[in-house]
Amino acid sequence: MFDAWAADTFAPEVVEPAVSFLSELAGSGAALELGIGTGRLALPLARRGVPVHGIELSKAMAARLRAKPGGGDIGVTIGDFATTTVDGTFSVAYLVFNTIMNLTTQAAQVACFKNVAAHLDPGGCFVIETAVTELQRLPPGETVRAFHVSETKWGFDEYDVARQGLTSHHFELVEDGRVERQSIPFRYVRPAELDLMAELAGLKLRDRWGGWQREPFTSESEKHVSIWEKLDA
Repeated sequence: MFDAWAADTFAPEVVEPAVSFLSELAGSGAALELGIGTGRLALPLARRGVPVHGIELSKAMAARLRAKPGGGDIGVTIGDFATTTVDGTFSVAYLVFNTIMNLTTQAAQVACFKNVAAHLDPGGCFVIETAVTELQRLPPGETVRAFHVSETKWGFDEYDVARQGLTSHHFELVEDGRVERQSIPFRYVRPAELDLMAELAGLKLRDRWGGWQREPFTSESEKHVSIWEKLDA
């Protein structure tokens, strides 16, 4: 289950800064979450009085969201967030926890920006939280990076530079002594490329931070939280 696998991301010290950030941007308007999952951010954001609607590809994750307290009050549309449309417009749309990289082609990522722009109010904002590629921190010629090593779990990112691809390999030692493996494909994308996608969709970069608490974004930042604003028609 996602909630158990990503338990550390549900910690209050992780969730609250993101929710405060998004609540401020939403103001008196509504929020659209792409890849809403089981409601890690949507539920506390809704408790702050922000109407939230989500797009989610996984019916199982959407069902888990609806089963949680307050989950039934959050609308969820099942579909691919790059192309799925919903009724109404929003003051903020957001895509967090590296989920932009789940779209494994440049065309799909561009389509996502255009889809979001069509759902934003004039002056509305699109927020993305995603990691900065670790390639520049690897020794020359190396394309594999360990991101988690413990007695029972191991994680390795494998880069395909020619295709701008990234496969995240997860290994876990289970009770009967077997090692279970899961490999997940991604497409990594740099900030400058995201800015160009935003421009193609009629959005303009407003701010870029190194985290939800508005830490400066520098060459040493491991992730960025970027805000693009919809230009007035």
